[in-house]
Amino acid sequence: NMDGTEGPRCQSIRQFRENLAQFLTADGIDLPMMFWDERWSTAAVQRYMIDADMSRKRRAELVDKAAAGYILDGALDAMNRPPPIWAREEDEDAGDS
Repeated sequence: NMDGTEGPRCQSIRQFRENLAQFLTADGIDLPMMFWDERWSTAAVQRYMIDADMSRKRRAELVDKAAAGYILDGALDAMNRPPPIWAREEDEDAGDS
C-alpha cells in the first residue's frame, strides 16, 4: 500500500516466495530472491511515451512491454548496486552479537 502497510496480496506473495525458497532449497538450489515494487512502472513509461510525443494508439501497443523492460532494468540495476551505507552498518552490527 502507498502508506507502507502490506495488504493481502503482498502477504500472499511473501508466502509464495517462502514456499518457493523451501522447495528450491530441498533440491539443493540456493537462488537469491528479492522483492521489487513495480506499482509506478506503467505510469513512468507512459509519461516517457507522452513526452516522446507517441500516439495514444502506439502507447497502447507498447506500454506493457515497455513497463516490463522498465521493471527488469530497475531490478537488475538494484542487484548490481552496492547496498546503502545504513544497510552495511546493520549487517556489521548483526555480526557483533
